[in-house]
Amino acid sequence: MHVFGAHLAFFLTWWGALLLAALDSSMLFFLPFGVDAVVIYLAARDHELFWLYPILATAGSTAGAAMTYWIGAKGGEHGLERLIPEQRLERMRTKVRDAGAVAFAVPALLPPPFPLTPFILTCGALAVDRSRFFLTFAGMRLVRFGAEALLAQRYGRGIIRVFQSDSFQAVVLAFVVIALAGTVVSAIVLWRSTRGRPRLA
Repeated sequence: MHVFGAHLAFFLTWWGALLLAALDSSMLFFLPFGVDAVVIYLAARDHELFWLYPILATAGSTAGAAMTYWIGAKGGEHGLERLIPEQRLERMRTKVRDAGAVAFAVPALLPPPFPLTPFILTCGALAVDRSRFFLTFAGMRLVRFGAEALLAQRYGRGIIRVFQSDSFQAVVLAFVVIALAGTVVSAIVLWRSTRGRPRLA
């Protein structure tokens, strides 16, 4: 059985794409290009429903971002200092204060390793207008996933062959290892940052 199908079989469904996208926008889960790969694979496999997967991925990603935004809002700016390096945090503060939710137009489009989660946390901590933030975020994610799905629908057969190749299977395994390591590191950082902190009201 192909590695891609064997190890990611659950996610190669509409509910799997929804869940993976939600986890990908959370603070703990770490899987670079995971959502993109699933959207591309599903759109290439199901030509008639290629339009559905970007919508599902966008919905899941926005739901995960909502939780991250809420964590940032609850922790406030003081909480950010425990989670994000000072130099990066100051750059994000400036960007968000100057442009607000519009600052997320480009970050929401960019693939990893662009650090999207810290920007979401910063928006929450700085109380960026929620309506503008989520409309901008969802719109940009839909553009990104929609473009991937359109290309996958156009070049479906070639994409399927690539995904089933031995070299791509090796890449999938490497990303799984990276995901597990990144998730563990993220969990440790979050645990250490909250250790000894007074409970938030």
